[in-house]
Amino acid sequence: MKVYEKIAAITAELSKVGISKDSKNQSQGYKFRGIDQVYGALSPLLAKHGLCILPRVTAREVVERQNRQGGALFYVTLTVEFDFVAAEDGSKHTVVTIGEAMDSGDKASNKAMSAAYKYAAFQAFCIPTEGDNDADATTHEVAAPDLAVLAQIAAQPDVASLTALFKSLPVDARQLHMDAFQTRKKELA
Repeated sequence: MKVYEKIAAITAELSKVGISKDSKNQSQGYKFRGIDQVYGALSPLLAKHGLCILPRVTAREVVERQNRQGGALFYVTLTVEFDFVAAEDGSKHTVVTIGEAMDSGDKASNKAMSAAYKYAAFQAFCIPTEGDNDADATTHEVAAPDLAVLAQIAAQPDVASLTALFKSLPVDARQLHMDAFQTRKKELA
């Protein structure tokens, strides 16, 4: 099967040069390797050695959270299978990775795909790295639930009281504490 020869050949070439961490996360100050660096290093080697990488998302989970400013923040987790296919004989090897990302707009899935691809490539080709292996250039801070509101939720004696408390809160507080409300509702049911 030629697929393993192709992977080994690309690994050998990347082991000499690696992919340096030239990008910097502005929020937390760490360095990382972006998806464009990975594509830039891999693309000519994939073409040279006749190897294709074909993605397939097998699972997607989306959770809506709230950022510090009260806006929506979408947290996406993807399970992605990447078929590494040798053009010469059609033999393939499948690599499965998880991609996670957050975004306040419509890019969370795209970012998660990029993360999944990067780590599939890093692991399949053993691409050398230095320092910590950080995921992205952006960091999102999720708002923490209010302990006083959590205590009020826990103290409600019945579903009617819980519903009244829920309706009395501002919309952003409802969203932030939705999991706690749902859990308490199940406990009271």
